[in-house]
Parts: sequence; structure tokens; C-alpha cells
Amino acid sequence: MISSSTFSATDGAAYEQQMGRWSRRLAEPFLDFAELDDGGQILDLGCGTGSLTLALAGRLSTSRIVGLDASGAYIDHAQRYISDPRIEFHVGDACAMPFPDASFDHVLSMLVLPFVPNTADALAEIRRVARPGAVVAAASWDARGGVVAQRIFADTAAMLDPKANTLRAQNLTRPTTRPGDLAAAWRHAGFLNIRETMLTIRMEYADFDDYWGPLIGGQGPAAAYVATLDASMIAQLREHVRRAYLDGDPDGPRSYAATAWAVKGRVPDVQSPNSIAEGLP
Repeated sequence: MISSSTFSATDGAAYEQQMGRWSRRLAEPFLDFAELDDGGQILDLGCGTGSLTLALAGRLSTSRIVGLDASGAYIDHAQRYISDPRIEFHVGDACAMPFPDASFDHVLSMLVLPFVPNTADALAEIRRVARPGAVVAAASWDARGGVVAQRIFADTAAMLDPKANTLRAQNLTRPTTRPGDLAAAWRHAGFLNIRETMLTIRMEYADFDDYWGPLIGGQGPAAAYVATLDASMIAQLREHVRRAYLDGDPDGPRSYAATAWAVKGRVPDVQSPNSIAEGLP
């Protein structure tokens, strides 16, 4: 892991169950919103196991798509399963990207900015590697009000353990996850023609085991928290979360709404470093 990311990311297959399957679903409305021109070179910043990267390749005849992620495990997973010759993957830091200035015609970032402690540093790097006129777009889950599946776990755990209450507070106040956060960050970074919207998908689980499995897979804040508990605490937590999942019905499929905030803007035709504000959360 690169130090500028706070996301626990050690296993690509486990991430696919934890978030990759939902990233693939979110990628489609996100790309509809981004409205990228075909051709050129595109950066997928925080590519994870390659969900958005692959969706880009399926839609566009662009000449080069670069996925960059802080997790070597996720990049290894993506390289094993994605073989499109237009696609390349690199391990790297969102706040110190290994690319020359003005390398990309468009830069996209989906679900990673909440885990970059200094949003302004990441956006300054995005502006550096994006060409004048480039579309820059991002999406972040509405952690407080929009992701039912995550709130089921967070609220249940917080009732049982003060440490989980602290985790919940941290997750619900991460940068770029609240109304207006992304648009404000884009304005401070000096992007033009800014638009913000909401994108909603469904997170669907076959049964409780399908829901619980990612929570013991070690990926992301919730699973990292579970990994700190002893066996008896995990058993207690599992039973209470199971009751919340069942919610009066037999075990089986559940479908939960999940909403993300999305923003897009354009890099000014003439770059102006002074327009990049510092001090964003």
C-alpha cells in the first residue's frame, strides 16, 4: 500500500467480493455522466481491480487506458484478468503520480478520493497530469445517507462497541462523501464547467453469507475493524448483523440502494498553478 491511501487493500479476489462487483455496476452510470470524447489517453486513478478501466475499454476506442492504484495486490489481480493491449496498470500514489505533466486527455477517479487524506494534493496531481481541456470526473459513495448495506453493519456494530462507533463517525465524515463536497473540491482546484449529480445502483446479495463474507475478507475499513476483534466478539457481532439483514424475513436475497455523488469539470485551457487552492480536507 502507498501511504497516501487509508484503505486496507491486500487481496484482489476479496476486494472483488467487497466492492469490485459494485464498482462494475456503478461504472456504467458514471461513464454516462462523464460523457468522454472517444480517442486519446485516459487515466483511471484508484483503479482497484480494474472495474472502471474495463468499462472504459468496452465503450471507447481510445488508444491508451492507464489504471493506477496504491495496492500492488489489486494491480496484480487486474493484470491477471485483463489483457486488452490498450490497458496498462501501475502501482502508484494519487498524490505523487509517476507520469509526466499533461499526459492524459481525461482523468477519472471512482471511489478512491474518500481514502486520500489530502484531497487538495490529489487534485493538484490530477491537474498536473491532465492536458488542458481534459474532462476530470470522480464519484464517491454517499456514506452517510446513501449506502444502506454499509449502514446496516456500521449502525449495528456501533451499538455494541465504542470502537465501532468511532469507526462509523470516521467513515461518515470522509472527504468528498457529503453533499456538495466534490463540487466544492473541484471549484477550489480551479476546474471549469463543473456539474455534480447523484448516481444510484442496487447492491444485491444472495443471502446473509454473501453479505457477511466481505466483512471478514480484510478489505476496507469495516473488514479491517472486524479483524481486530476476538472470536467471541465476532460471533456476537455476526449474530446482531444477521438479525438486521433478515429484518423479519427468512434468509435469502436482499437488494439495497447505494447512491454515490459524482462530479465532472474541465481543466482550463491555460494551466494556472495559483488557481489550485490548498488546505482542502
